[in-house]
Amino acid sequence: MHPGNTHTPLASWAPTAAPIVIRPADAEPAVGSVESGFVCDARVLNVVNGEHFSGAERVQSHLGRCLPTFGVTADFVCVKPGRFAEILRGQNGCWGKGFQAPMRSRFDLRAAWSIAALVRRGRYDVLHAHTPRTAMLASVAARLSGVPWVYHVHSPASRDSSRSVSNQVNATIERLSLRGCAHLITVSESLRMNCVSGGVAEEQVTVVHNGVPAVRPLRLRTPEPEGHWVLGMVALMRPRKGLEVVLNALARLRTKHDLTLRIIGPFESDSYRIGIDDQIERLRIRDLVEFVGFTDDVPEELAKLDAMVLPSLFGEGLPMVVLESMAAGLPVIATRVEGTPEAITDGVEGLLAEPGDAESLAGKMDALVSGQHDWTRMSDAAVARHRKDFSDLAMAQQTARVYQKVLAGARVPA
Repeated sequence: MHPGNTHTPLASWAPTAAPIVIRPADAEPAVGSVESGFVCDARVLNVVNGEHFSGAERVQSHLGRCLPTFGVTADFVCVKPGRFAEILRGQNGCWGKGFQAPMRSRFDLRAAWSIAALVRRGRYDVLHAHTPRTAMLASVAARLSGVPWVYHVHSPASRDSSRSVSNQVNATIERLSLRGCAHLITVSESLRMNCVSGGVAEEQVTVVHNGVPAVRPLRLRTPEPEGHWVLGMVALMRPRKGLEVVLNALARLRTKHDLTLRIIGPFESDSYRIGIDDQIERLRIRDLVEFVGFTDDVPEELAKLDAMVLPSLFGEGLPMVVLESMAAGLPVIATRVEGTPEAITDGVEGLLAEPGDAESLAGKMDALVSGQHDWTRMSDAAVARHRKDFSDLAMAQQTARVYQKVLAGARVPA
């Protein structure tokens, strides 16, 4: 172990947090590609950032919960302790054990020695990294500990944010780190093609679509055309999510329809929140917008909505909130970005607008609210598609199969 750097269980430092409510008892039976009887006997340590709890972290939490079904012990080590670490502790071991190996700066490699020591102590068979930062650490820790590592591509590093310099740095770190990676998992076909075009051998990349529990909360009403509609946006609010676009679209429709927009999720920064508040004032739509903030029960919030809006500009792998909305029977109005069209067919499970185009988005919102599409038919189609292709158990089993392949000796050539 590197001198002066230690790892400790999350329970020793993370504040108490209420558990994320997934209500598995409410879930419908998983179907699709789940094969009964499959078991992969492996111990896996997930290396995660840990400061947020948004899409990628939801993937990690569902893997931690579901992988034991297939014989995999899945634990976590956080290198930027924060929201994920707090929530992990609140699960009381339901998502696996949690540890910390905090980085003091963006390029602090000393955490890799802590992770390697943890691998040896916990007798882990595989490291599983989820971000460029953790890929950098996993690549070193894997060499130190002698175990293979897997990289989970949740979004394209080169266009993950609106900060071009940061994107370039992350993409470079990712590319250099992957030289020793045993296998890549991408959450969408578009990301798989992106990796292959970047030089990764096709046989070393597996698409594992994101998956969520089949929780369809009870609805108290069905929206009526031209009635009052409650739209919602669930995300870590940051520029690439396109909140500005949906606000502009809402302003276009305010005199035509009775609409409310619920903004569900934290803001990445105070300065971004201030900019959004200024835009709302300029558009004179304060009475149409409700700020909800972070939620620990997404299905409960989805049950209050009539449609989900996700106007992402770029950088989406396969958004978890799209899949959670589909499971809840909630039509989704999204944009044609990255992997989203792999889940939503325009006019079937939801509607697709052009990214960055408020007029296009307003047109799709208008089409649904005015009754051009049957809400019930679209709701049922979303539920059926989720059950077929995007269950949490299917995601976990396919991930376990990657571990099995890696442990059988598959490697990306150095």
